[in-house]
Amino acid sequence: MSLIAYSLDPSGVATLTLMRPERRNALDQSMVTELTQALRRVARDARARVVALAGAGAAFCAGGDIEWMRRVAADTLDANERDASLLAELMQTLDALPKPTIARIHGAAFGGGVGLVACCDIAIAADSASFCLSEVKIGLTPSIIGPYVLRAIGARQARRYFLTAEVISAAHARELGLVHEIAPAEELDACVARLVDALLAGAPGAQAEAKASAALFADRPIDEGLMRETAKRIAARRASAEGKEGLAAFLEKRPPSWRRERNVDDVS
Repeated sequence: MSLIAYSLDPSGVATLTLMRPERRNALDQSMVTELTQALRRVARDARARVVALAGAGAAFCAGGDIEWMRRVAADTLDANERDASLLAELMQTLDALPKPTIARIHGAAFGGGVGLVACCDIAIAADSASFCLSEVKIGLTPSIIGPYVLRAIGARQARRYFLTAEVISAAHARELGLVHEIAPAEELDACVARLVDALLAGAPGAQAEAKASAALFADRPIDEGLMRETAKRIAARRASAEGKEGLAAFLEKRPPSWRRERNVDDVS
């Protein structure tokens, strides 16, 4: 059985669901590889507009599978590095995916699960969800996921939670900036659907470029070089087919060509 369930609804929402509920969706080599492949499949699929990442069963993702890590730890250093590079590749693929991504979080998101959350563009959590950078408790460090988590919550907070491995409540995760919104468990899907509808209203090419721009602008001084770059980008977008269609649709008071309405049955 596949460790990643893939579905694509008529409105263009691709849902990737982690399918190891008996292990609380803990990541092992097979799941890491399958999820990376599924993300690349979505990136190539022109029908997919938005990607929702979820977990089956009682948890979103409990981090790295202990049995997997124990087996790898007994191998050579070179083998360990090759194995670790698979997780690094997954995180980078998710982070740089040229389509909007939403993490739907319930239950536990520990270790690598926090990394998945931090790599998604939008994170929505049930108010009963919990988060933990638990690595130091088993003699490891949040190395691969660290840059993404630090970007989400800032260096000062990251230093605390990298070191203490405290469990973080959903409410506090929102305060830290790790998640954007929290909702009662019974309202979680409706909250995700509302954000999906907002994303579907945007032009896919513009969203891909906006996402890339956010990465480009991060931590850069607002100097003459950046000003020139931003001017080139908006000029190219105005002249693009999407830009022309969007402006025409606005002036003609009609939906743009990329807008696909969702039915209730389409909600993931």
